[in-house]
Amino acid sequence: MRIRENEPMRNHTTWRIGGPADRLVQPESTEELQQAIQEAQKAGEPYYVIGGGSNLLVSDEGIAGTVIQLGGSLTGLQISENSIIAEAGVPLPFLARKAAEHGLSGLEFAAGIPGSVGGAVVMNAGAYQGQISNVIELVTCCDASGQLITLHAEDCGFAYRNSRFKNNRELVIVSVKMNLQPGRKEDILEQMQKNTASRNAKQPVEYPNAGSIFKNPPGDAAGRLIELIGAKGWRQGDAEVSEKHSNFIVNTGSASCQDVLQLVDRVKQAVYQKTGVLLEEEILFLGR
Repeated sequence: MRIRENEPMRNHTTWRIGGPADRLVQPESTEELQQAIQEAQKAGEPYYVIGGGSNLLVSDEGIAGTVIQLGGSLTGLQISENSIIAEAGVPLPFLARKAAEHGLSGLEFAAGIPGSVGGAVVMNAGAYQGQISNVIELVTCCDASGQLITLHAEDCGFAYRNSRFKNNRELVIVSVKMNLQPGRKEDILEQMQKNTASRNAKQPVEYPNAGSIFKNPPGDAAGRLIELIGAKGWRQGDAEVSEKHSNFIVNTGSASCQDVLQLVDRVKQAVYQKTGVLLEEEILFLGR
């Protein structure tokens, strides 16, 4: 288990934003994850679990307590017939490709989505009419006492970009069992390539970003509403509403958390004033 004190969180988020965490712990096994949780509980300090650092905005003042990072560790993967068991730290694009190589369909939407399996489950990540909850059978997680529990998909509270785990951060995802459909490897890979090409063409992958800022409101698209107010190119410091996709805010240099928060609020208020729609943030905020 690797432990770093006063670790800058900008090194661990896709936005490249964030002050220091008091402590960053990177467990390399389920047992070390359980130990990290138990030690934080024993010390009476808060703990937070992150994956690959996408969909995450960290305060400029950093994070008090312990951050447990699973992205880069807990990367076990088992494939058996039509099922996959993936540990929380498995990168989502890697998982999608491994499924395709075994002729398993259902994860094509995940090609190119940054982040880890655990983070994807927390956010119920999705794209191109697919979402990860569609293929989940079981989720094994660690509770606040460090004990392992297994939940069926119907007990996970999945909804659009939401889950029981997003609302109860004391449940830490350890692994996920997914059921997929057999398919033709070439067809699956072709669809993944199309999805990735579309993502690269439409999204500002050339700049640090956290993914979509706002959830799509029912029957509409957040990006359309943001374009309607002419917000593309709006800036606050080095944070900018992307010219390529208006539901992305990119870090063009040394953007701060405050830059992003102010820009998010400006966009949110302007959309509400013009359309009466109050956008809801998709990103998570951590910090002091």
